[in-house]
Amino acid sequence: MGESCLIFSQSSCRRALLRVSAFVVLGLASLQAAAEPLKLYLYRENGRGMPVYSTSPPANGEYTEVFPGSGAARPVLSEPPPASAEEQAGAEAGETLVGWAASCKGVNQQLMDERAAPWQAVMARHADAHGVPVALVQAVIRVESCFDTRAVSRVGARGLMQLMPATAAELGVTDSFDADQNISGGVRYLSRLLSRFKNDTHLAIAAYNAGPTAVDAYRGIPPFPQTRSYVERVLAEYRERSRAKSRKSSG
Repeated sequence: MGESCLIFSQSSCRRALLRVSAFVVLGLASLQAAAEPLKLYLYRENGRGMPVYSTSPPANGEYTEVFPGSGAARPVLSEPPPASAEEQAGAEAGETLVGWAASCKGVNQQLMDERAAPWQAVMARHADAHGVPVALVQAVIRVESCFDTRAVSRVGARGLMQLMPATAAELGVTDSFDADQNISGGVRYLSRLLSRFKNDTHLAIAAYNAGPTAVDAYRGIPPFPQTRSYVERVLAEYRERSRAKSRKSSG
């Protein structure tokens, strides 16, 4: 560069050097930006609700920075979560259980079938209306609430398909304890997730549990143990119910 400047005036040379330096700085900045890992913000609706992943931090409240693929992500709360010390003490004292334990503890298959029976036609109607396999709807409800219409999780999810208040409001569900409304909203949400993930059932189930943003960020099922366990449980139920339906049809 020094020899090239001999054919220019000193001022022209300085301008040329500045331009080259600017391009180098911009290029390095672009490379640095491209190399920066994706950062998400993990927080809970209203401070205590469902885990939410966002590319922007919440206006108010605490949050955790999550870098997908870096091992820095923390597990997302999923049912059935471990009981707290207070809840364990309450259970031992004979007090009312809450969350998943209240809905599923001691429920055998006969009771599960009795709970599900009144809603079979409702599940089939909404599943058919939105192109969702009815066996998948049944599987999600089985894992989410054990077919308990009054189920309430520790984080405030309600009803058969465990809709959070904000999600229910977005879906037009005014009473999450109304089985028809709850199933309608949950099936529509499942349908959206299946469309978003090109009918990939595994990803749709993961998104129902951890949220679609987390699935997008990890380009697959997030590496959260509880989310992966949730997906396995729903898929196992889905396969079993699909096989049962096939046996019934062929018989």
